[in-house]
Amino acid sequence: MDDSRTFELLSSGETGGVFQLEGAGMRRYLKELKPANFSDIAAMVALYRPGPMNHIPTFIRAKHGLEPISYPHPALAGILEETHGVIVYQDQVLFIVQALAGYSLGQADIVRKAMGKKIPEIMRRERLRFLEGAEKKGFSHEVAKQVFELIEPFAGYAFNKAHSVSYAMIAYQTAYLKANYPVEYMTALLVAHSGQHDKVAAAVADCQRMGIRVLPPDVNESEETFSIESVEKQAIRFGLADIKNVGVDAITPILAARKAGGLFKSIDDFCRRTDLRGMNKRVMESLIKAGVMDHLGSRGALLQRLERILWLSQHEQVLREKGQATMFDLWGQSVATPLPEIELHEVDIPLKERLAWERELLGVYLSEHPFQQAARQLASSVTALCGQIDIEMVGQTVTVAGLVTSVRQGFTKSRRPFMNATLEDLVGSIEVTCWADIYQRTEDLWVEGNILLVQGKVRARQEGVQIACDQVRRYEPRATEPADDVPIPSREGRLRITIAQTDNEKEDLLRFHQILDIVKRYPGGDRVIMAIADGGSRVNLDMPNMSTGYCRELHEQLVELVGEEGLRLEN
Repeated sequence: MDDSRTFELLSSGETGGVFQLEGAGMRRYLKELKPANFSDIAAMVALYRPGPMNHIPTFIRAKHGLEPISYPHPALAGILEETHGVIVYQDQVLFIVQALAGYSLGQADIVRKAMGKKIPEIMRRERLRFLEGAEKKGFSHEVAKQVFELIEPFAGYAFNKAHSVSYAMIAYQTAYLKANYPVEYMTALLVAHSGQHDKVAAAVADCQRMGIRVLPPDVNESEETFSIESVEKQAIRFGLADIKNVGVDAITPILAARKAGGLFKSIDDFCRRTDLRGMNKRVMESLIKAGVMDHLGSRGALLQRLERILWLSQHEQVLREKGQATMFDLWGQSVATPLPEIELHEVDIPLKERLAWERELLGVYLSEHPFQQAARQLASSVTALCGQIDIEMVGQTVTVAGLVTSVRQGFTKSRRPFMNATLEDLVGSIEVTCWADIYQRTEDLWVEGNILLVQGKVRARQEGVQIACDQVRRYEPRATEPADDVPIPSREGRLRITIAQTDNEKEDLLRFHQILDIVKRYPGGDRVIMAIADGGSRVNLDMPNMSTGYCRELHEQLVELVGEEGLRLEN
């Protein structure tokens, strides 16, 4: 257990999803400790709980030689040497009372239980017994008193070493997997958290920090649940059954049709091959809003024709079961344009609404976070991130920034209104309470979708924490100038993207869908034309339902996939 990548991961504090080590406070201590061996992990597992936690700074400083190691008495050096003079394990408590007061291990365990139950009468009796035993062994009354007062508040909370080592073993194993098999591990973690939107959101944020892309659900790429899209490309694909309102039964016919006949080429192809009789309107609407069908048509166009799509598919299956020729058969499978019955007409859906659908149905923003731009501009103004504020920060004044995702008004006993809101940044979320006096002056700011900068004091609340707001202001974005090296057109045009075909069909298909994903992130009025180049030949693919907004960021991301020669903007 000496894997360098594992200890680098632990020392960085990037331990989201690592057993026992994923809390914000634990991450902070790991970064300070920089564990170098398995014993360090076991010690941190034991120390990070009420009572022992107060000794963590001493343990860290002693380990790094920033503080001299000291023992309550030289006789205890052999017991506490491994843990730099700090009592860490229950076992050490047992050995200390045995060494100082002459207890047997059985008698020592009675002391430990008495300390844990904190029964005053038993504590008084054991204290006298300990002091008398220590004096009989030649230790002074002051030393015995000092040691007993040291172990008394500790013993009730401490882990025994076997318990700590067992936890540490699983912690090391999960850290090893995350450090050495990051895509595989994070995929497994997302599958384990399926249906728990808060945990999925935290894992997705962790993936983004690790450079792993979590791709949106796609009718041609997604499996039932989260799956590895590409280890080499560091990508995970969102699962169809992980979408809100969509269950396994609903998506089973889709997966079966794709397995039998390959990728869906159009919405009419999807209707012809997929038995949607078991799918109701709400499920299909959720799939479209979540972006699952984007490669078959725009969300607005598909939603407009939702009832027709369901009727055609269901009617198609009934005819097939009766052995009759279907309308698709009569038209022929080689039809290159959509059938009149499911002709799609573009309906513009604002980006803000599409992102709201994404958050509601996936529990997380995948294509773009509304707070993304603000996060960069407000980085120097915040002192803490919403998702990293924990119980250890109670009493501290912090400044946070984030997107208001929910607002709930309440009333004090004197019937004055106050407000509870959820503020979310790129890492997580936190509850904010704005009491009557401040709320009266700032009520117009507390609106879902607003981005706010909040200063306040961290308070304990039930099992978590919240911020009591002292000051708040709304974020006003600063205008940014585009880079000079990439031209930005003043009017709408056509963006021609040329993909050079290779011998690796799977990689080519992956690159094609990556391009489509990127194009969809930048909405605008520029028409998209795709071209496949194979040696001296070229095939143009007109994309009538797809447009984009050409900009520097879009240009840079596409260049990574097709090169400068693969992009051309035509006015």
